[in-house]
Amino acid sequence: MPDRAGHLARQGLLAAIIVIACAVPVMAASMRMPAIVEPASQEHHAGKVIFVELVTPDIEAAKQFYAGLFGWTFKDIEAGGKEYAEAFLDGRPVAGMFQRKLPAGKHRQPAWLGFFSVSDVNAAKKVALQNGAKVLFGPHNIPDRGSEAVLADPQGAVFAVLSSSSGDPPDVLAAPGEWIWSSLITSDPDADAAFYQKLFGYEVFELPASGSARHLLLASGNYARASVNSLPANRPNLHPRWLNFIRVEDAVKMTAKVAALGGRVLVQPRTDRQGGKVAVVADPSGAPFGLLEWPGAKSKEVPK
Repeated sequence: MPDRAGHLARQGLLAAIIVIACAVPVMAASMRMPAIVEPASQEHHAGKVIFVELVTPDIEAAKQFYAGLFGWTFKDIEAGGKEYAEAFLDGRPVAGMFQRKLPAGKHRQPAWLGFFSVSDVNAAKKVALQNGAKVLFGPHNIPDRGSEAVLADPQGAVFAVLSSSSGDPPDVLAAPGEWIWSSLITSDPDADAAFYQKLFGYEVFELPASGSARHLLLASGNYARASVNSLPANRPNLHPRWLNFIRVEDAVKMTAKVAALGGRVLVQPRTDRQGGKVAVVADPSGAPFGLLEWPGAKSKEVPK
């Protein structure tokens, strides 16, 4: 898997801490949300990121940016009085967006929040708490969506778990404009990999190191799901976090497009261990995400 954490670390991009309150959607008991899979399926893939949601202070600006960048289209949804939009690519749901204003005078950053598939949210919560995590939100049942909770792992990285009532998306390679990878940058890769292994039943594989940095691959169902990567040795106080990546055909062209649309390029495109290019950018409100070229013939399946 690409050495995305190393790219982030060398540029020192994690100085701004994502405050927990900004990463957690404010949900009302009466809220109805779109199903993850339509029509519903019987597929379930423990440990797979099955949905990603943006918490942003300006949902209209976000829609304009991502529509221009990836060609996403949007459907506004009545969500318990909250401003919410679902994003689509060629008719397939790819993301959700919540609007939430940032308190004045406080250093808070918009964020993309990844939802990992679990069969039982309450059971996942119990395992997480037993292994040093904290519950930030839920568990909560959302009509048409399923049961979900937002957690912070033992190192403080925020993530969500979701038991989808409509099943999980199939294990097929993401198309350009869809989410393809998630990377955890953390102060203790071995401890965090062990935590997620207990939570999701991952297999953990050691990847070749780059200098003193550690890189671990997390897999389930013979499919690569995510990576765990060490913070840079010269920046030990950076805050651990998850970073999600969208597949693109040309990272150089897409970073130029990000800038033209009012976003920022945080890490310039560079070649990763898979031979494609990877970059890290932020939308106009500051929410970071990655751009990743993925060779068309390269599968995410892990040999048995």
